[in-house]
Amino acid sequence: MKRHAAKVALAVLSTSALVGLAGGDAIAAETVLLRYRGFGRAVPVADLATLAETGEAPASVSGLLRTANQDPAGLQDVLTRTLTVDPNLLSQALNSWPGELVLDQVGTAIRPPSDQANRQALRSALVLSAAEDGQITLLEVLERYPTREVVLEGDRIEDAYNQLASLLAPLSILKDTLGTIIGL
Repeated sequence: MKRHAAKVALAVLSTSALVGLAGGDAIAAETVLLRYRGFGRAVPVADLATLAETGEAPASVSGLLRTANQDPAGLQDVLTRTLTVDPNLLSQALNSWPGELVLDQVGTAIRPPSDQANRQALRSALVLSAAEDGQITLLEVLERYPTREVVLEGDRIEDAYNQLASLLAPLSILKDTLGTIIGL
């Protein structure tokens, strides 16, 4: 157990160091550039948190959703849907060749406005999201994204979520199987 905790701590420290090196004093996104079907609007992360918690779309979100013919409940579902994952396993997976491919695919839906250090920023946000409770939600990823602004392509987010889930599902099964065999 101590070994596992040390690995998680190392992954979080490595990610935190990356965030610190990535620049500035911004540790988490404050604004999401939410885009749907060619329409976009800057939305405070706090407004997306309100939608996720209450199901009510604040004015900053509701107009865009109406224009793009999107249901607030659909965005609420995507923001709160969870993936359960061991943070250490996630860090290792995202630092592998298949993990980098998934980061590149997910990065078409969630990315910094500059498109610079996209892979690193997304990896950081995902690992930090999982480190707290072993679960990832889109809202947590946005809250932990290491730039002041993050672009969220609403039309692509479902596919991005499915790609991340397809990377993590076999790893979780393998971890559970190995844990049973060797008594983890």
